[in-house]
Formats: sequence, C-alpha cells, structure tokens
Amino acid sequence: MYQYRPMAVIKGAGELATGVAYRLFKSGLDVIMTEISQPLAVRRKAAFAEAVYEGAITVEGIKACLAKTVDHAYELLEDRIVPVLVDPKASVVEMIHPEIVVDARMAKRNLGTAKDEAPLVIGLGPGFTAGVDVHAVVETCRGHSLGRVIYSGSAIPDTGRPGNVGGYTVERLLRAPAEGIIRTVKSIGDIVEKGETVAFVNDAPVVAEISGVIKGMIRDGVEVKKSMKVGYIDSRNNFRCDAISDKALAVGDGVLEAVVNFFMTPEKPISYIWQQ
Repeated sequence: MYQYRPMAVIKGAGELATGVAYRLFKSGLDVIMTEISQPLAVRRKAAFAEAVYEGAITVEGIKACLAKTVDHAYELLEDRIVPVLVDPKASVVEMIHPEIVVDARMAKRNLGTAKDEAPLVIGLGPGFTAGVDVHAVVETCRGHSLGRVIYSGSAIPDTGRPGNVGGYTVERLLRAPAEGIIRTVKSIGDIVEKGETVAFVNDAPVVAEISGVIKGMIRDGVEVKKSMKVGYIDSRNNFRCDAISDKALAVGDGVLEAVVNFFMTPEKPISYIWQQ
C-alpha cells in the first residue's frame, strides 16, 4: 500500500533535475518526474531522463523507472523507485496536486509554470522571477552564487558561456554543426584527443576541441538543431561519468533548503500544507 509522503513533481529529468530528485528523495520526499518523449539529456549516465529510453536507470543508488500511468507511478513509489512520466506539459500536476513543483527544464525561459500550481513552486536558473511566477528561484550559474535560493527577483541572466571546468569553458562543449540526425562514433567514458571526430550530424563532423574524456553525449539517433549542445569533454582525471555533478548537487541543496524553509516557518506550519 502506498505510504503518504510529501510529493514533489519535477518538470524535466536531466542532470540538474536528477540532482534535485536525488536530494529530495534521499530526504524522504516522494518525487515524480516528467519528460518529453525524446529527452535530450547529455549526461545520460547521471540523468533519470534515460529511463524514458531504457525503461530504468540507477544513479548513485537511486533507481528510476519509466511510468506508464499515474497509478503506475504510485506503484513505483511504493517500492521507493522514482517514476518518470512522459508528460511534456506536466499535466500530472493538476491530477495529483503535489505540495511542491520544481521547474528544472533549463529552458532559460518560463514555459508556463505558475506559482498557483502548488503551495511551493521553485524555478531553476534564469527565466523565473521569485514572487511573480514562482515562490523561489535557485541559482544555477557556476560561481559563489551557485545553489543559492532567491526569494525576490531572478537568477543571473544566461550569458551563453558555460562555466569554467578544468580551465576550459566553451572548448569543452560539443555542439551540433548542423540540423539533422546525430550519429555518435564515440561513447560516454571514451578518451578522445583534440581534433578527433566524436559524432556526425548528417555528414558534418562534431570535432573535439580539447583532449579528455567524454563525460556527456546526447543519445545516438535523435534529431538536433544547429549549435545545440550534444556533449562535452572533461579534461580532468578525477571524475565519474555516472556520478551526479557538484553543480547538480549544489542546485539540489538549494531546492532542499527552499523546501525546508518554506514548510518549517511558523507562518506556514508543516501540518497546514502537508495534511491538506
């Protein structure tokens, strides 16, 4: 029988969303994640989105499975498995009325999330305004503000420039040279050299700009747009391709802070919200 726990619906199941799910699930909450029919996650070995393709994936000891229906999602939760629903519009929110909604789709703009969707609605990164369309925003930009909770205003605007990792920024990213179907010739975990071809989009090669290990690569056979991020290379040697990143965990910590702060403040006693 399903045992009630506070419920969070997370829109998106990519790496940052997985970091959030990991923190909330490990803290005792129930989590249901939503995704599009063909997820475009790059760090696939550390993203619950991969369950849409594979049926199931385990990330850092937590298993996620593709849920066919909402009832199936609850069955999975009984076994402490994270359900992933193919639900691009996150219609499950209106169906189950969760206590928490987290928009973790990283679209850099609000795709329709509103703060009346749940008692606590959180947006990740730019595109949301705390106090207007969400109750809180969690910073996703690398630096001293990463993971901080914003209760008034917005996150740092998207600069279009990735954070510095191992001394590299834009060089570590792999981007589609054209629009079309990607065919990968290298896999996550492979060591590559600068100038080596790692994939093709139609006949156009995707070339590594630095030497290192492929830490993320979009799924073979999906349709991509020109300049879209399709992978990235890590020049460091102290990493795990299947581990949630420090960034994703920091963002997850921020979401967990917002959850605890909201529900434990005297003005909003936990019993008032969670026993509705």
